[in-house]
Amino acid sequence: MRKTVAAAAMIAATLAGAGHAAEHEIRMLGEGPEAAMVFEPGFIHAAPGDTIRFVAVDGYHNAESIRGMFPDGAGAFKGDIGKDVAVTLTREGVYLVKCKSHYAVGMVALVVVGALPDRETLARAVAGPHPAKAKAAFSRILASIPEK
Repeated sequence: MRKTVAAAAMIAATLAGAGHAAEHEIRMLGEGPEAAMVFEPGFIHAAPGDTIRFVAVDGYHNAESIRGMFPDGAGAFKGDIGKDVAVTLTREGVYLVKCKSHYAVGMVALVVVGALPDRETLARAVAGPHPAKAKAAFSRILASIPEK
């Protein structure tokens, strides 16, 4: 009887811990409500341990981290073209994401894990040697984020 109760308690504790992580979905689209070649939504605010699922609604898209544009100690990720990819993000910070095929035309997304930085800090985080249309897309994404 004690073993059964102990086993049940362990299972319950495991399931309770798993319940805290959330899953967020970002769709990869050829045509969005305001532009072509977009991640929708373009911004996600997640908690450490949450999973971001990039869903390939239209073919010829992937989701991958932009080189050097994610927190120290976090691993890079790269999904295959035309395939869904799920990434569990445990490090707090700002992650910039692109579609390899459509980065030059502005297909980018922004994921913040943990505390939401102020607007100035976010602007510095997305600054970089991006193609012009990707820079413009990041500017639109930043403008859509409510002030703290």
